[in-house]
Amino acid sequence: MPESSGEKTEKATPHKRREQRKEGNVMQSKDVVTAAFILLVFFMLRLLSKLMYETVNMSMSYWLGIAGGGMGQSGMTIDGMDIAPKLVLEIGKAVLLTAGPILIASVVVPIVVTGIQTRFIFSKKSFQFKLSKLNPIQGIKKMFSVSSVFELAKSLVKLVILAVVVYGEIKKRIPEFARMFQMELSSSLVYIADSIYSICMKVAMCFVAIAAIDFLFQKYKWEKDMKMTKQEVKEEYKQMEGDPQIKSKRRQRQMQMAMGRMMQDVPDADVVIRNPTHFAVAIKYDEEKNRAPVVVAKGADRVAFRIIEKAEESKVPVVENVPLARGLYKSVDLGREIPYEFYHAVAEVLSFVYGISGKRPKGL
Repeated sequence: MPESSGEKTEKATPHKRREQRKEGNVMQSKDVVTAAFILLVFFMLRLLSKLMYETVNMSMSYWLGIAGGGMGQSGMTIDGMDIAPKLVLEIGKAVLLTAGPILIASVVVPIVVTGIQTRFIFSKKSFQFKLSKLNPIQGIKKMFSVSSVFELAKSLVKLVILAVVVYGEIKKRIPEFARMFQMELSSSLVYIADSIYSICMKVAMCFVAIAAIDFLFQKYKWEKDMKMTKQEVKEEYKQMEGDPQIKSKRRQRQMQMAMGRMMQDVPDADVVIRNPTHFAVAIKYDEEKNRAPVVVAKGADRVAFRIIEKAEESKVPVVENVPLARGLYKSVDLGREIPYEFYHAVAEVLSFVYGISGKRPKGL
């Protein structure tokens, strides 16, 4: 069956990918950012839990001491003005040591993880207001799109996983929770913290698995949306390389200009070596500029006849030598010196021409 002209079957070209990147249209997964943030925060809580506990404990002791009348705090009273700056400093210190790392992570992690996915692209066009976003028909279409269904299914899976993991962990630890009443308060708090951390890490690992699936889906969806029709590829090629017809005409003009320059060099040639029916090669030798004779013009068929006509008009000798004309035409580029294997044959031709004209061959 013939392919529909509007069907997107071709992979996006590098040019389209660059243009879409400038527009801010890049592949990224929000779940990867969420999973990375959750993992880092839980690890930080685990590593900094002792510091946080000691900080809160010291701050509580300090605040309770002040609330008890400033006992143990020389030079300070409840009504004194000196207590306010120190109280603010102590509160700021406690907040900085406990919540500070988490707050910093909540800002840095999304930026870094998103930047890694998008290669730190920043496009002003992403922030521009588009009236099409307010189109209710487009909104309804998005609600029932494959992406929306996938996002809904993903949210339901997250809820189910969260419920199953939390329920399973709590059910498994119920007998141990009963023995907490016989423990010291500090031991009970440590056990509760370990239980919460264990539950959170299992939930986080499940979120990592979901993020990996979401990343693959977003990549597949982005590649699919970026696909192009055959016509779009052709149009892009025309814009990048130029229309084939225009390109052909430009090449034809370049050939005509090159032909014109070549014909201008024929009158300065020493000899034109021809094959009666196909080839003509004009040779010029200047021992002060070149080590060997140079091909200043060559052509086949019609071009060959034009070179011969131009040579006859300019009184340039024309010598017939079938193998030499054919060999020079095929082996030597325009404007290049003849190779060593043609030295002897060309020298004979030039000697003959110089003998007729009364000149002596130079350098051969």
